[in-house]
Amino acid sequence: MEFLKQTGVIIDKLRPNRYYLAEYVINDGKKHPFALILPGGAYSFVCTSGEGYPFAKKLNSMGYNAFVLFYRCGRRFPYPVSLEDTAAGLRSVMDRADSLMLDIDGWSLWGSSAGGHLAASFCTESMGHDLFGLPGPAALILSYPVITMGEKTHAQSRRNLIGSDPLPEMVRLTSIEYQVTESFPPTFVWCHNADCSVPHENSLMLASALKEKGVEYVLTEYPGTLHGAGIGRGDVCEGWFEKAVEFWEEQRNKE
Repeated sequence: MEFLKQTGVIIDKLRPNRYYLAEYVINDGKKHPFALILPGGAYSFVCTSGEGYPFAKKLNSMGYNAFVLFYRCGRRFPYPVSLEDTAAGLRSVMDRADSLMLDIDGWSLWGSSAGGHLAASFCTESMGHDLFGLPGPAALILSYPVITMGEKTHAQSRRNLIGSDPLPEMVRLTSIEYQVTESFPPTFVWCHNADCSVPHENSLMLASALKEKGVEYVLTEYPGTLHGAGIGRGDVCEGWFEKAVEFWEEQRNKE
């Protein structure tokens, strides 16, 4: 319990389960690129204290605008409610691009754990941004993501998203490894190679699917069992954030 208090998980679980967009906009009279951040939380709550606000603040310090999405989730809000909230958040950002001084070309989408599944889902043709009439990101950044709803899934995430006894068609639809196409965005994904919560095979499945479809990607596995590392300060994964931003910038320069 003490660990949970220290990491802010208890606080996050007490937050209202509703749509909300936290804005971290640089007000210096200049246009800056933006990132949309989807924290994890097993599709049960939204862990903004570990995988939302710290990411946004660090991006601000590097010259980027950031938006942290509180999306509805849990058994009361199964698939596709979280995707609808993701679309609503992106549309809100895009509609206010001029007033917020946003450079909307080459934006990036960040997702951690179950938020990584949500972010990846939003990049598929079968579930994603095209269905909402919205543009896709130049780069997708995933931290220890849930990818599959099959054998190697994270059970709680699957149960909250598609129920305890989902139809095989729903399992396949929501398993990203089956939904990757050539239009999927360049992807930076990392995890620990013995993750204690989300099996690292999730990241390997995604990398395999990306390779098969010819999508550019970077996969990094760090040693250890830690899940929910966030920024990773003091951990073996420290520095992943800067590498992810470099990857994003490489994609932006191709636009």
